Amino acid sequence: MEAYKPGLEDVIAAETQISYLDVEHEEIIVRGYSLLELIRSACYADVVGLLIDERLPDAQRRHELEQEMIRASVPEPVYKILAMLSPAMHAMDRLRTALSALAGFDPEASTADPEREQAKAPRLIGQIAQIVANLAHVAAGRAPVTFRSDWSFAENFLRAIVTRAVTPQEVRAFEQALIAYSEHELPNSTFAARVVASTLSDLYGSLTAAVASLKGPLHGGANEAVIAMLLEAKTPDGLERLIRERLARKERIMGFGHRVYMRRMDPRAQLLKEVLADLVKAKGTGELDLVALCERGEQLMRTEKNLYPNLDYYAAPVYYALGIPTELYTPLFFAARSAGLLAHIIEQHRENRLYRPRARYLGPRGLHYEIRSHT
Repeated sequence: MEAYKPGLEDVIAAETQISYLDVEHEEIIVRGYSLLELIRSACYADVVGLLIDERLPDAQRRHELEQEMIRASVPEPVYKILAMLSPAMHAMDRLRTALSALAGFDPEASTADPEREQAKAPRLIGQIAQIVANLAHVAAGRAPVTFRSDWSFAENFLRAIVTRAVTPQEVRAFEQALIAYSEHELPNSTFAARVVASTLSDLYGSLTAAVASLKGPLHGGANEAVIAMLLEAKTPDGLERLIRERLARKERIMGFGHRVYMRRMDPRAQLLKEVLADLVKAKGTGELDLVALCERGEQLMRTEKNLYPNLDYYAAPVYYALGIPTELYTPLFFAARSAGLLAHIIEQHRENRLYRPRARYLGPRGLHYEIRSHT
């Protein structure tokens, strides 16, 4: 058997036409387009069309996609199930339960037919967004907020979370974060979804696997850890002291390092760093100087560990500046990534091959069972 690679590092596990991380040229390619260009110029519906329809939508198709996502209703029993869960449960656990329950209201839930999945993907993206937007509301006993057809998808999503009027700049910053998280080749959660899909399990089962993967602090949960660290530190000097203490204890500093971007900054993080600076300049963030905080941590980690920020390091303070509750940071990652996940599940079902890897056995051999009396 070939050499074992822990974590399947650099192992090609799938062929795809969806996306590629071109580290040499610092590009993230999504169906031929630069993700960074999409973050700067496109809206989220454009990216949904690119991922699901496999081409950028024209104006009419963009409007149709927006409306499909906005008008996708979440069945009332799903919210009732959420209301029965303990508010102390992690938001990702509640999201996982709601997503699984959502399958019960789709008469074609069990299908693994790519064409049918492609047709209902925008609706499912909208349902996931509405569930995420209402996780905190339902947990607090408040009525779910519904989306309105006269607002864009991104504005609906942000307004539903923060329950206040939002500025065009805030909507744009939020939409750019959604696009930044929308697709990223084959990370753990996408691989988990494809592994489940390879059994010809349905969209809901595959997406539920991705939720479970994203909850982990080494993947989607890192953004929550980042903002917790920044809030604990309060000042740039405080952050430097906190990071040095954690490094002395050999603890992992969340928001830094990436399995692919080993010796350079995640290009998505660089772009959201710019978004954060513009957002803070326009509205401020109270007592915390988020830009100075993040830059001190960035400089320190580069000097001490030769590690660079990943997307979570700058997405977390963007969310904080927008007033988004911390418990929703990881669910938002999933909601944004749902478009990419669905594209991968559909692609897996089109060109399916069951995943069945092997393991290198390190245990004993030659042992024999000795019959003993059971009295």
